[in-house]
Amino acid sequence: MSATAPTETQDLAPVRTESLAELLIATERPPRPSALSACLTFGWRAMLKIKHVPEQLFDVTAFPIMMVLMYTYLFGGALAGSPQEYIQYLLPGILVMSVVMITMYTGVSVNTDIEKGVFDRFRTLPIWRPSTMVGYLLGDALRYAIASVVILTVGLIMGFRPDGGLLGVVGGIAVLLVFSFAFSWIWTMFGLLLRTEKSVMGVSMMVIFPLTFLSDIFVKPETMPGWLQAFVNNNPITHVSSAVRALMDGTSPTTELMWTLGWVVLLVGVFGPVTMRLYNRK
Repeated sequence: MSATAPTETQDLAPVRTESLAELLIATERPPRPSALSACLTFGWRAMLKIKHVPEQLFDVTAFPIMMVLMYTYLFGGALAGSPQEYIQYLLPGILVMSVVMITMYTGVSVNTDIEKGVFDRFRTLPIWRPSTMVGYLLGDALRYAIASVVILTVGLIMGFRPDGGLLGVVGGIAVLLVFSFAFSWIWTMFGLLLRTEKSVMGVSMMVIFPLTFLSDIFVKPETMPGWLQAFVNNNPITHVSSAVRALMDGTSPTTELMWTLGWVVLLVGVFGPVTMRLYNRK
């Protein structure tokens, strides 16, 4: 039979209430993060998701390339005489269309985090409350920039030549990114309002498809019936597309830029407060 060695017991030091309180209650609290710091932190979190799940970049790489190739070679000969002529008009519009269409994934990401319970933990943090939503939008701005670079690279290979030069290209992308940031607030609202991510995607596509196809992305509004021109000329996607196209062409898009900035202010002013109200009540 094997004998078990007796275990030695040691007396623990008595714990005083005063010493325990000193450990639990710090003399100085760490400083509360600023609104900018909180927004950048959540934006970095959104970018880390791309790092760990690189498949998320499929919609900003393969999808834009497919769009440029398909529409240029399918409709270029019929609408402009040749694909090389058509791409000069089409590429800025396809750039706007591709970036606007991927903005809906912001709402999908918000809805997914709500279903996983992540937002419940975010709401307990001593941070500026809108920083969570703003961080999502800042992180997605990187995706929009990647999509823009991919489309422009493919367009340059296919023969697109912007007369506005590098400054016009950078200005056009900047205008598009600002508008996409404002436009994404719509999908954050739907991400909070709807129950499942499939519902968010379904509603988003119902809104995006009419706005993008009933615009001047593919053809000039002058070729459309009069009743359709009334909608197309007042479509925010038309204003953004015309502004980006004019900047890349080297012309002055003062009117279209004013309309685009007006839509940016309107979208943020309307859907921003609505989104935060839904977020506070969720």
